[in-house]
Amino acid sequence: MGYGTYLQELLRPLGVYDLTAGSLSASELEAMGTGLDGAAGAADYTQRECITATAEDEGLSRRESLFAHRPVQVSVPLRREAIHALLQISGDSFTLEAINRAIQGCGIKALAQETGVWGYIRIIFPDVAGVPEEFDQIRDIILDIIPCHLETEFYFRYLTWAELEAQQMTWAMIHQAGHTWYTLELAV
Repeated sequence: MGYGTYLQELLRPLGVYDLTAGSLSASELEAMGTGLDGAAGAADYTQRECITATAEDEGLSRRESLFAHRPVQVSVPLRREAIHALLQISGDSFTLEAINRAIQGCGIKALAQETGVWGYIRIIFPDVAGVPEEFDQIRDIILDIIPCHLETEFYFRYLTWAELEAQQMTWAMIHQAGHTWYTLELAV
């Protein structure tokens, strides 16, 4: 029900207005209702886009423009998660836990680990085999997040010979599956 109908139903019990279809009063209320419908739609859009958890388009783009690098994900839920992670960065984001929360802002699952050597940190991508797509952009975002006093190394996951032997794969099975050398090393 639009505002035009709402206004007519609101005034009908008074019995003072001629609200039959096509009458001047009904047309005037319908015109007012159209304006109110437009205003209500604009207010709903603004409310949705002002909150990161509900934003779908303009609200996400405006928030992403605040950062030096835009997260690589294009789906709305993943963009929201990345923005939320990037907004958590503060002056005391130097603990490993805080760094791991913040690097989710690169747009894919990344995990920071201590290497055991003072001043070094390793970044892994547990859900990605090989080098992630758009790695240059991901690396730039992560290096902006990681404290500058830490040397950062990126670790990429490939199939190892031990894993291949554990799967009891033979070369005949590998050829039958149609693997190239590149697809084999990503078959983790």
